[in-house]
Amino acid sequence: MQERPLILVTNDDGITAPGIRMLIEIMNTIGDVVVVAPDSPQSGMGHAITVDNVLRCNSITIDEGPQIEYSCSGTPADCVKMAKNEILNRTPDLCVSGINHGSNSSINVIYSGTMSAAVEAGIEGIPAIGFSLLDFDWHADFRAAKKHIEKIAVNVLLNGLPDGVVLNVNIPKLKEEEIKGIRICRQANGYWKENFDKRKSPFGKEYYWLSGEFINKDKGQDTDIWALENGYISVVPVQFDMTAHHAIQKLHTWDI
Repeated sequence: MQERPLILVTNDDGITAPGIRMLIEIMNTIGDVVVVAPDSPQSGMGHAITVDNVLRCNSITIDEGPQIEYSCSGTPADCVKMAKNEILNRTPDLCVSGINHGSNSSINVIYSGTMSAAVEAGIEGIPAIGFSLLDFDWHADFRAAKKHIEKIAVNVLLNGLPDGVVLNVNIPKLKEEEIKGIRICRQANGYWKENFDKRKSPFGKEYYWLSGEFINKDKGQDTDIWALENGYISVVPVQFDMTAHHAIQKLHTWDI
């Protein structure tokens, strides 16, 4: 590459979250960084976009560094749309989303704002990666996977990604020396068994807290869950064409 690549950085935990601050630091060593991230936490927003309210996007300085930053009032997907269509003067060479505080492995990818930002970038034709650390602590040690994050990002810049594919990268909660390496995986077949904790307010009104237990139905050793449980960083290629191609022939046999 004859010029430094342009890298778009976003997330769903908000522009001040430690995870995105570390991701910005890493990307600054690779290319020219523009940050467009939510002004407040947007976890679990999935691929929501703002259609019934105004969007605000303001230049901001969070800490020292060569990056240019914008704080957006919208969702992670909104941030990518704003960056591509209003802020940047050319298409980024790479979009990275994260580093998320918490797992986005298995079925969690469906609910993830982090991954939806990456998917939105992929839809826009931008090679994209979502990074997540399996630690919800605000002060988690994001440095443990620093060299691996850089390696994955550089490889995407050098090699590109297949059309319609983005990467879902999850990092185990381990010390740097305990991480065994990187595994290319498939998404584990799992789901959340939800529970709604029903309570009453001091005024007698009912309300609910959502909780649940993750159930892993998949015992394969080629999944993201297996890799993470065994000390590896998982890399899952994710496609946003949701067509169940294997079901088309079966549906053709229906009397419709």
